Amino acid sequence: MNAVAKPQSTSVATAAPEPAQRVDTSKYSGVEKSAIILMCLGEEAKKIWELLDEEEIKEISQAMSSLGLVPAATVEALVIEFVTKLSGSGGVMGSYEQTQRMLSAFLPKEKVDALMEEIRGPAGRNIWDKLANVNEAVLASYLKNEYPQTVAVVLAKVRPDHAAKVLAELPEDFASECVMRMLAMEPVQREILEKIEMTLRTEFMSNLARTSKRDSHELMAEIFNNFDRQTEARFVTALEEKNRESADRIRALMFVFEDLGGLDSSGVQTLLRSVDKGDLALALKGASDSLRSLFFSNMSERGGKILKEDMAAMGPVRLKDVDAAQTRMVALAKELAARGEIVLSDGKADDELIY
Repeated sequence: MNAVAKPQSTSVATAAPEPAQRVDTSKYSGVEKSAIILMCLGEEAKKIWELLDEEEIKEISQAMSSLGLVPAATVEALVIEFVTKLSGSGGVMGSYEQTQRMLSAFLPKEKVDALMEEIRGPAGRNIWDKLANVNEAVLASYLKNEYPQTVAVVLAKVRPDHAAKVLAELPEDFASECVMRMLAMEPVQREILEKIEMTLRTEFMSNLARTSKRDSHELMAEIFNNFDRQTEARFVTALEEKNRESADRIRALMFVFEDLGGLDSSGVQTLLRSVDKGDLALALKGASDSLRSLFFSNMSERGGKILKEDMAAMGPVRLKDVDAAQTRMVALAKELAARGEIVLSDGKADDELIY
């Protein structure tokens, strides 16, 4: 017995895969790791899915649909106990269609449709999180046709800052009535809340997911933002000859380097702390006097002096290098704005600051 057991032990040790210690899996969240494992298991994961509650299924489905390509080495590191089975197929590809097919194998069609509509809709863990990511004008347009009491419940559940924006978009008398209902509101029964959630999910979110389409002029404005000046001028001129209205809309939507002049002092200082100093010197070489003054006025005397010396030491610079530096600064400003660290103004009167 012992003589037989020993070779078996040696055989198993030899066949065992080496741990994938060099693969960094920290960029994947727990939910994403679960999604990868379940995708690897395929239909064999049916019993696992059946043990999950609806919210867990939503979270994993959301992660699964946006995974994209997961390298084979990462898969092996995450599910090392299944490495022998996985090594033949390599990585896995997470997509909306793949997620829908997998869920359809064990969930009713109505439930799959509801889940996939939510995945397609605005990001968020639940219906209230999703509403907070819906444009206030769009949400107000839907809510103005509902009963004031229903609107009061909805506004009481979303974030206060978003509720304020939605109220401002509603007709004044209707908004006042909703405020009064919110003031007098008592705890909402679970059954009523579930009915409102279901209505929002089926009537509003599903329609929003089907009809939401990015404005083509916004997309084109972003593309034009990444042209150098000569290319941009060439395309804008050509477009003006064919469709002046579209050209004007794109020009209005474009955020260019000179638009940074709309930043307040706090925004300029935040941008200065984040920007590459080489890019700053190059970008300001091609800036207007007013924009240069704005940046220098928000720097220390010593910092401004050093920057001016750096700019002078550069001598003549190529226009395409200046354009590239300005484009990177604009991209950085947009990133900071997306994180809520600065506010970008589009130059409209509504964006003017009053002190």
